[in-house]
Amino acid sequence: MGKVCLLLLVCLWSLQQTDQTNTSKAIFPKPRIFKGDPITSSTLTKLLLNQTQSPLSSDFPPALQLRSNITAGYLRGLLTTRVIPVIYILVIIVGIPANVAVLCALASKVRKVSSAILYCSLAVSDLFLLLSLCFKAYYHLHGNHWVLGEAACRVVTACFYGNLYCSAQTLACISIKRYLAVVHPFMYKRLPKTMCTVWVTTAMWVVFGAAVLPELLIQQSYRIPELDRITCHDVLPLDNSSHKFLIYYTLILAILCFLLPLGVAVVCYTRIIWELNRSHFDWMVYIKASTLVFVIFLLCFSPAGVLHFIHYVQLFADGTESLYMHFNVAVCLCCLHACLDPFLYLIMSRSSSSRPYIMGSKSKTVSISV
Repeated sequence: MGKVCLLLLVCLWSLQQTDQTNTSKAIFPKPRIFKGDPITSSTLTKLLLNQTQSPLSSDFPPALQLRSNITAGYLRGLLTTRVIPVIYILVIIVGIPANVAVLCALASKVRKVSSAILYCSLAVSDLFLLLSLCFKAYYHLHGNHWVLGEAACRVVTACFYGNLYCSAQTLACISIKRYLAVVHPFMYKRLPKTMCTVWVTTAMWVVFGAAVLPELLIQQSYRIPELDRITCHDVLPLDNSSHKFLIYYTLILAILCFLLPLGVAVVCYTRIIWELNRSHFDWMVYIKASTLVFVIFLLCFSPAGVLHFIHYVQLFADGTESLYMHFNVAVCLCCLHACLDPFLYLIMSRSSSSRPYIMGSKSKTVSISV
């Protein structure tokens, strides 16, 4: 009789644990990151007892258990605790003064030159990205341990990814503007450039708001008892079918905000260089400048855009997370554009002013400010 009662108690306990697990799974989305499993109270107690360091208190964010040693190695490795933050710090040191200088230089030109609106928007977006890098560098240098609270983690994560999207779109819009000025100069001359630029810039910041909204609404920081640290966005629990819309949402963002701007820039700069090469004028300075801008855009954004898309496809298809480390390295490379954009603006401005007339049809010329 005692054995039967004991068996019934074990069954009831198992059912209760299953219900708790299902409930905890139902409230979390699938991440852009490594996966973790929600920890029950008994598992958490066992993990804390095995810790040689002082355990994290119960007032910290919800606990997760890592699913693989790869995740633990990534969080402890030199790549994320030394290499990536050092690159971030170098980008911050160069990027913040350079973007502030661009904003100061463009302040008097916003009402006169339509391109100044796009470059101001790009500089503001880069500054937001660089400010978020300050917190991310601090997080990585402290062993991927987040101590600034859940609200700060959400804001930093949203600002980081949202401004990557916004910068890619802005650079694509600048390439379209230059394409119209070079390939269709007379049509470009007739356009209400200032009004169009204002509306396009406003639309890009609306997309930025839509892109960061999920990051602001979702729990981003979780404690990892076996590593005695709190992660920010790097490890999140599994989701269920009710939250799979977030996977579609991020896939759409990857296509519209990374891959589409990349494709637009490729088409525009290829056509610009081809048109200038067949011109009767000497456009070598502008061709070199356009080629440099195109190559930097390609190197900075193409790895992050492609890996971002493939990583999310894998997460949606079979839950594979192996590309996250490669994706983080690609994103680190992508952040380099934040300190390069001001210098690219300087190069393109000088190359444009060196030859202000663009050849049109029937041997006509038109003065274009791009």
